[in-house]
Amino acid sequence: MLPREHIATAEIPGGGTLELVSHGRDFIIMLGRDELMGTRMRFSEEQLAELTVERLEASSPHLLIGGYGMGFTYRAALAALPERGKVTVAEVVPDILEWAKGPLTELTGDCMDDPRGEIVIADVAALIDDAVDGTTPRYDAILLDVDNGPDGIVHDGNERLYTRTGLARARDALNPGGLLAVWSAADDHKFTQRLRDARFDVEVRRVRARPNNKGPQHFIWFARKR
Repeated sequence: MLPREHIATAEIPGGGTLELVSHGRDFIIMLGRDELMGTRMRFSEEQLAELTVERLEASSPHLLIGGYGMGFTYRAALAALPERGKVTVAEVVPDILEWAKGPLTELTGDCMDDPRGEIVIADVAALIDDAVDGTTPRYDAILLDVDNGPDGIVHDGNERLYTRTGLARARDALNPGGLLAVWSAADDHKFTQRLRDARFDVEVRRVRARPNNKGPQHFIWFARKR
């Protein structure tokens, strides 16, 4: 059995440490003993972007993605978007972007040079607030992949994103007919109801972590602003 090899660590603002490890040809980001993401199981994170873009009505949509991670959702969004589309990514851990330019450069490719994309060091909640108060334009879609789901909080403070108040803020940061898309490692019926209570029309999609219907089953909520 191949051992895991430590590559780098990164401190999460507010507490916690991420570790980048390799396992043969694969890379994994760990939080303690938990695997947050890895190159072998990326399909559902790519589907988060691809299925969102499929559902958008705007001809030149602007997406906000919460969390860069290994860039799976970001790259998939750039690949799926029309030429005049735009993607903004909020990432709270600066070292994540250094990993993307260093040990993960082969995975990263040229996505950071794409003029349609912008990656900022910020909390996604702050960018949502900016759109609500008019500091920035509203978004056509907000994609959240900052935790393991509404009941699997990774970063302290992210709980507010999934509360009724947080969902109402996300709704107000969207253009008419816009989508809030949320990735999760597990289903959560209470969260589905909170989305409906926040005046979203809700679709829950099951996706596999790997192509060809392989790997663990993950979930994506597509919540359209009424």
